[in-house]
Amino acid sequence: MTVGERIAPVDEVPEETTVLFTVREVATDERTEGILVRSNGTITSWLNYCQHLTHIRLDKGSGAGLRDGEIVCTNHGAMFDADTGQCTYGPCEGAYLNALDVTIENDGVYLTDDAYEFVALGPAETDDLDLTSTSNVEF
Repeated sequence: MTVGERIAPVDEVPEETTVLFTVREVATDERTEGILVRSNGTITSWLNYCQHLTHIRLDKGSGAGLRDGEIVCTNHGAMFDADTGQCTYGPCEGAYLNALDVTIENDGVYLTDDAYEFVALGPAETDDLDLTSTSNVEF
């Protein structure tokens, strides 16, 4: 019997981009996003934000780019190893993405992280209307 909630079928996790999904943090009831990444024959999962500026999403809804086994943050060029989550290049070099525990069973990817519950595929819905600038220019 599988422990956890099914996120997606294994064969729907592409090798050239990510799968975006929403989770709910159990302790705070806050919704946030995660991504599934296929690299080197394995599937890993990370919270969907850059370690340089944590309001920046890696997958903005159409998939994050992957290049040579690394997730690319398109806002400022940081590169994260898809297997370990370590930033290998960019302003947050040496930092790590926050992992979400997943397991592969019965041709599916399941969320097995006790701190989160799977909500749905796709981006987190928000009621907030944020009109602030999202510019990353530092003055």
